[in-house]
Amino acid sequence: MGRRQYSRLWVPGILTLCLLMLLPGVANAHDVTGSRFNASIPLSLLFLGAGGTVALTAVWLAVTNRTNTKTRRRTFTTVDARTAYWIRAVVGVPFLFGVVTALAFGVLGRQAAAENFATVFTWPVWFRGVGLLAILLGSPWNALSPWRAVYRGLCRLEGRQLAVLGGYPSQLDAWPALAGFLLLIGIVENLTVIPRSPTLTTVMISVYAFIMLTGAVLFGPTWFERANPMGVLYRLFGHVVGVFINRTPAGDIEISVRPPWRGCSDPVSGLAIAVFVVAAVYTVSFDGFTNTRLYQTVLFGVRDAIGTGPPTSALLYCFGLVLFVGVFALMILAGDALGISPRLGGEIATDGGQTAWRGAARAFAPTILPIAAAYDVAHNYTYVVRSAARLLEISA
Repeated sequence: MGRRQYSRLWVPGILTLCLLMLLPGVANAHDVTGSRFNASIPLSLLFLGAGGTVALTAVWLAVTNRTNTKTRRRTFTTVDARTAYWIRAVVGVPFLFGVVTALAFGVLGRQAAAENFATVFTWPVWFRGVGLLAILLGSPWNALSPWRAVYRGLCRLEGRQLAVLGGYPSQLDAWPALAGFLLLIGIVENLTVIPRSPTLTTVMISVYAFIMLTGAVLFGPTWFERANPMGVLYRLFGHVVGVFINRTPAGDIEISVRPPWRGCSDPVSGLAIAVFVVAAVYTVSFDGFTNTRLYQTVLFGVRDAIGTGPPTSALLYCFGLVLFVGVFALMILAGDALGISPRLGGEIATDGGQTAWRGAARAFAPTILPIAAAYDVAHNYTYVVRSAARLLEISA
């Protein structure tokens, strides 16, 4: 019975992916149309330097004797549970209103991407803007999440916490979030025409909301922590800042300060999150690569060679992802085979067998988060600022 429920839950996602692969054209979600990537050195040398930086970082982290035992973190302030509740309501309710407004205007408003609330709010202000906030101040998603707000309302109506099928299956780990990220950001945002269409943007939000709320009703609130692609992405981005937010058993919120990037020295929770980090770095890198002349040459060359048409961009993305993750895995396995092991929570990750390479992957993956964060800021901050100003004009 459980397996059938899981299959039913993934059917909408699989069908959506198939439909998106058929959508024509390539869209750039962050308004760099007409721009071209330029570098003062050959592009091949630039890529080689970037890859070498990551590789040397891996080697340094593997052989260094430094550990995380002296994490310097000082509590800046503590917010009591009641105040935290009202802060969450003050920021969460307007955001929920924004999502509802996007759903309405996406269908009823003028079907022009630059003039419709749905497209201006969703892609730059929501997806990218909240990501920048997470990089600068820590993830605000728990307070902003419209899905959590609706779920809490459903729980109040029922008088209990909803989890029809019981707890979240541990074997799923964060793989649903990874699949959602690859589909939503890697393909939908960067490689389809959906960000240009208010109506299709509304459909996307609706499907996203349906999957999130259905999963929460079936498995409880843990679904939001493990299966929400944007929530996981924002939480990972929060590792790079010097602010640490922790909820105490009493419900109070402790806000601490720490050295920047300190959170990137702590291992991630599982293999799925480690792959998620690698996929995030790859996705922002591929997004930038699509703005180069080399990419256009490769794209049209492959299209002509295999005759796949518009979906070729998605095929290239998936091929590059497999290659990127494969190289990461080979680095981890090579280090394990050579006895070079990064430290995991202050202890050597290598203890032989499968646990060793898994531990090494968990330890090394977060150290490349600053690459994804820095690129995201550099690539999107002007897009977010301009779009936020445009949103105010539309709303006025």
